[in-house]
Amino acid sequence: MWKKFLKKSGWTDIVVSLIFVLFGIMLIARPEAIESVISILLGAILIVIGVLKVIDYYSNGKQDNYLLAVAVVMVLVGIIFMFCSNIILSVFRILIAIWIIYSGILNLQTAIVWKDYKSKLWLITLLLAIATIIVGIYILVNTGAVLQTIGVAILVYGLVDIIESFIFIKKVDNYLD
Repeated sequence: MWKKFLKKSGWTDIVVSLIFVLFGIMLIARPEAIESVISILLGAILIVIGVLKVIDYYSNGKQDNYLLAVAVVMVLVGIIFMFCSNIILSVFRILIAIWIIYSGILNLQTAIVWKDYKSKLWLITLLLAIATIIVGIYILVNTGAVLQTIGVAILVYGLVDIIESFIFIKKVDNYLD
């Protein structure tokens, strides 16, 4: 049971990493377009949610004043997102960096487990985990990083995570039989 679950989670990690690889390639190839698309999509989503909250407010007989306040805030934030894509870029950069650092820490824990099992690949997993954490920290602290650099870092993260996931899947077979 555990073996099947662990293998499935390893393949899920590979799919997520492939999405990161594709996103990194798109950021390298068309950074301005990606920035604009993300800003417009998030802004439009927030505006639609705000409008729906206004409709909800009036359909409930104007009883929930907080609902109207939330609606107005959502619409205003949506407009800001649509016209201030640099804010979106900063928030997005921070979220990506946190995800990468988190993934690196998880991979670091995996390396320690592999060392306990006396696996020969624990050192490679450890080095890849450290590299992943460094990439995440770079993205987090470098506010002036151009989108292509972020794209390269995301691409590298995705590739490293794919390698680590394949190592994980292989080791599950060896240690849980």
